[in-house]
Amino acid sequence: MNAPDFKPDFSTEDLQSLQVTVERFAKQAIAPHVAAWEEAGQFDRALYAHAAQLGLLGLGYPEHLGGTPAPWRARNAMSQTLARYGGSGGVMASLFSHNIGLPPVMAHGSAELQAEVVPPVLRGERIAALAITEPGGGSDVASLRTQARTDGADYVIDGEKVFITSGLRADWITLAVRTDPDSKGASGISMVVVPGDTPGISRTRLHKMGWHSSDTAQIRFEGVRVPQRYRLGAEGAGFKMIMGNFNGERLAMSAMALGFAQACFDEALSWSRQRHTFGAALIERQVIRHKLMDMQMHIASTQAWVEAVTQQADAGQTGAQWVAQVCLLKNHATQTMQFCADAAVQMLGGMGYMRGTVSERVYREVKVMMIGGGAEEIMKELAAKQLGI
Repeated sequence: MNAPDFKPDFSTEDLQSLQVTVERFAKQAIAPHVAAWEEAGQFDRALYAHAAQLGLLGLGYPEHLGGTPAPWRARNAMSQTLARYGGSGGVMASLFSHNIGLPPVMAHGSAELQAEVVPPVLRGERIAALAITEPGGGSDVASLRTQARTDGADYVIDGEKVFITSGLRADWITLAVRTDPDSKGASGISMVVVPGDTPGISRTRLHKMGWHSSDTAQIRFEGVRVPQRYRLGAEGAGFKMIMGNFNGERLAMSAMALGFAQACFDEALSWSRQRHTFGAALIERQVIRHKLMDMQMHIASTQAWVEAVTQQADAGQTGAQWVAQVCLLKNHATQTMQFCADAAVQMLGGMGYMRGTVSERVYREVKVMMIGGGAEEIMKELAAKQLGI
């Protein structure tokens, strides 16, 4: 497969070409291997280079760093299509972990740091990850304890992070640290990029309900020495960076959840046409047709909402109202994913409970989508505050 020749303004033809490329990639390079990767606990690292060759890893990044400028509608179309035809949140989470690890570098890193970190990642040669969450902290980012004390021209980092996607294999870790030891809450937090091979870093694999093909780790930092030039932006400005980064992550997760809901519908529809009980195909049963239409209602409403919020993002309308919409959209999209996964497993019956079906895998992955990037309860509270309620 060759990478399509995208233009920075992304015409309708470019978008269609992207979707065709992504669908083919998902069907050929991901879907046939997911079951084996789930058992192995990781996917082949060569997949990064494959995705990079097609221009998928660099979508949304500047040309001078090896990327392809693209609006949110293109990036979300890629995410939705990969989810629908690849059927694995674990693969997507790790393959695109740079899309949460690199945005702070792009927004706040020096030109020299961007040139060092970004191009090898977009070429599929290096893996980038984001490390925010700590044991006992969860969604309470302001309670983080990982310390970075100044020692000459370096930071010396001590602390622990948990639930880190690509945590085992990450070559670059965008890390939230507390640079002011006397600070509390949101103040005194900074962001630092840490090379993964720095002495003092240890990693432990975590075993999860879903996303089995995504390596997820607990990472410990013991006397990890990093030059201060790896800091992103001003010291103490990290909390605002983290909050801004979450918005993009939540929008992307909404598009993914929509794609997974469609994947469940596709499998349920195909099964209901093939499966015969009591002398007739399941699709001939009114109750089955009604379940499928319920799934379609959830999918259609989510599709419309994703498109509306995406259009606002591309227009630069990203104020408080938009942030609230992103929070509520993430909840709605993941609830749609949950509804469709549950309905599909029910329609597949015993086969829906068997490893290897898309619906069974998506069913297990629902909860991490509803928790990751901000749990439902946090999303509702944040939306209410943005709306002044």
